[in-house]
Amino acid sequence: MTFWKIAALNVAVIISASAAFAETEITLWHAMGGKLGETVNKIAEDFNASQDDYKITPVFKGSYEETLTAGIAAFRAGEQPNIMQVFDAGAATVIGAKGATIPVQDLLTDNGVNFDINDYISGVRYFYADSDGKMIGMPFNSSSPIMYYNVDALEKAGVTPPKTWEEFQSVTAPALKEAGYIGMSQSHLPWIFTENFMSRHNLPFATNDNGYDGAEGTQILVNNDAIKAHFTALTEWKDSGFFEWYGTGWDDNQKPFEDGDVAIWLGSSGSFGGLMSKDLGFEFSATYLPYWEAVTTEPKQTFIGGASLFAMSGKSAEENEATAKFFEFLTSADVQYFWHKETGYVPITEAAYELAKEDGHYDRFPAAEVGIQQLSLPGGDNTKGYRMGFYVQIRDVMNREYGRILTGETSVEDAFNNIEKEANDLLARFAKTQG
Repeated sequence: MTFWKIAALNVAVIISASAAFAETEITLWHAMGGKLGETVNKIAEDFNASQDDYKITPVFKGSYEETLTAGIAAFRAGEQPNIMQVFDAGAATVIGAKGATIPVQDLLTDNGVNFDINDYISGVRYFYADSDGKMIGMPFNSSSPIMYYNVDALEKAGVTPPKTWEEFQSVTAPALKEAGYIGMSQSHLPWIFTENFMSRHNLPFATNDNGYDGAEGTQILVNNDAIKAHFTALTEWKDSGFFEWYGTGWDDNQKPFEDGDVAIWLGSSGSFGGLMSKDLGFEFSATYLPYWEAVTTEPKQTFIGGASLFAMSGKSAEENEATAKFFEFLTSADVQYFWHKETGYVPITEAAYELAKEDGHYDRFPAAEVGIQQLSLPGGDNTKGYRMGFYVQIRDVMNREYGRILTGETSVEDAFNNIEKEANDLLARFAKTQG
């Protein structure tokens, strides 16, 4: 054999070997900016360093809405990422798009990854599942609305965190006002005072099993006496100086709590890490969302907010395997505990939760456990979540009408009539897209 033939053969062997050991590359589109984005990048780097077969590249695509819009456009063009982060309100849109995603439960089992839905904490298991309980999206940055409170303010007022709204109204808020504080603010009226109001009181949010049984004929059930009484109370509390609403912006309602003007703030358990990183000038803690004893004497769990990761279809078997292996890595106890510590989002598995307890994380930071504990309270028929199409637009309708209620532009009754009509029109339009 000549020198050149030997050289050519060696080159071919090298190329063949390189191909055999080439990493399978996948992409993740997400909406985590700032420190959250840095943490996502660190998880990706750790996954890439943990093995030589796969490489994931995270790409920040802007806000939740911008990421969803970009993902839909990319799918239509056949240029979708392997994994796309989708927030809670957009889940029905992605799940309802036939053939757009691979159910995560199928993806994992088909690629040799053990899967048991009972490994996930109870409030996480079914929000991104179908009506049969099959997990479609992988819960990722999962959180629950909880009640943060200024420990110093409550001590000054001589009160404890209220367990019920009746207690807040008659005892807590008047004492806080006397002590020089606004009693409460909250961030995200649709999530906290609508969706999780329904879950906490085990009230149906929509027909067809809260929309899980299909889009056809699904109608919203938000126009009910319990929630209308709650919003009537909010207007009265606002007039009395017990409650203040600073607009639809999340930070608009969080900042007065951070500044020490508001004693109680209803926000996300995922905000814990951010609060811990700030010099607030006072001690804070957290506990469960209150409930109306007039509505129920057996309050239930809340369900998750935040977002999940969807495996997009149309990819090669090798790329799907890489996605499955990343999900396996992401849901491991060590990685989930890291995510939980760094961000404040809940660890989605029981194993990670146990690891956090064993490590003494909640002995050091008791408030960090509240979201998980609330998600692990007893469930009911209406506590797993909701599945409604065009829900992003429905939330916009809610925010508009709730703002009009709290600025005195409309009555509670008229606002909920408008929400019901416009939401049901949107649901009917969405159902037509599913034919």
